[in-house]
Amino acid sequence: MDFGFSVITGHTVHALLTPRKRECVEIVRQAYLAHHARHSVNPNSYFLRFPEKPSARIIALPAYLGDRFNVSGIKWIASYPENVAAGFPRASAVLILNDYETGYPFACLESSIISAARTAASAVLGAERLSPEGRRARAVGIVGNGLIARYVYDFLIGTGWEIEAVRLFDTRAGESERFRDEVCDASRHRQIEVMPEGDALLRSCDLIVLTTVAPRPYILDGSLLAHNPVVLNLSLRDLAPEILLGSYNIVDDVDHVMQANSSPHLAEQLTGNRDFITGTLAGLISGECAIGRDKPVVFSPFGLGILDLAVGKWIHDLAKERGDVVAVNGFFHDVTR
Repeated sequence: MDFGFSVITGHTVHALLTPRKRECVEIVRQAYLAHHARHSVNPNSYFLRFPEKPSARIIALPAYLGDRFNVSGIKWIASYPENVAAGFPRASAVLILNDYETGYPFACLESSIISAARTAASAVLGAERLSPEGRRARAVGIVGNGLIARYVYDFLIGTGWEIEAVRLFDTRAGESERFRDEVCDASRHRQIEVMPEGDALLRSCDLIVLTTVAPRPYILDGSLLAHNPVVLNLSLRDLAPEILLGSYNIVDDVDHVMQANSSPHLAEQLTGNRDFITGTLAGLISGECAIGRDKPVVFSPFGLGILDLAVGKWIHDLAKERGDVVAVNGFFHDVTR
């Protein structure tokens, strides 16, 4: 019996993920389909909050993913929004992978990169399935220009999207300009524009990416989406529930998204039902549901622990194949009864 334990650093995770964005999207697609086929266990997330730090939380996402993955584990991710003012990301995370047969942990991976990558891969997969022209957009608008926005943009570019214009908006001074100058690839676009206010961005883009830390809806005017764009509602709380009631709504998991006062959760509270949900992304991929073009299309992924497991296990296997893991010999001291 192998009771080995290894650590995979953020440097290794980044080096393996960066040139493999298309493969990462495929891993996420397979994980969604395995979950849809009930080859998974994905309990609700658990939130650790602090009375004296109301904006901070640490979240535990336990899960099991079967099918080709056959791994269990947990992501432990801290979200401290005040970190941003100090100049470093709000999120830090580790991922523990457990052997399905014995339950023994076999790896610990730096997971803020895995978390951001699986979020971006999920968003890009959704965009590909929901956009009328596949991997093409006249104008992509990004509201909230932080780390997750950077990963989504990098995954769009890294998976071959053709984007004529990029439009940026952030309430924090200088963030959009930094994103334009340091993140965007000017050679890939006809125009990169920092927008003075969010409404103009919403009105002018056919693919909208919401990656803010908004605690409650602030996009209240449904007419801003009257041109029926595709909206990647990654931050989950930007859109008023009334907007969702006038849209096609695709989610990653219906039960999971109906919590924590997400926009779909607020819509459920408002109506007393879930009839406004069109279906899941896996259901759309499998042909079990369909969308039209007569209303906005909103993808609201709550973010499932199975995605972290899928990407983490894939990265672990790549790293082990290349000998790029830090083995912790003797981590389990007593392995006899």
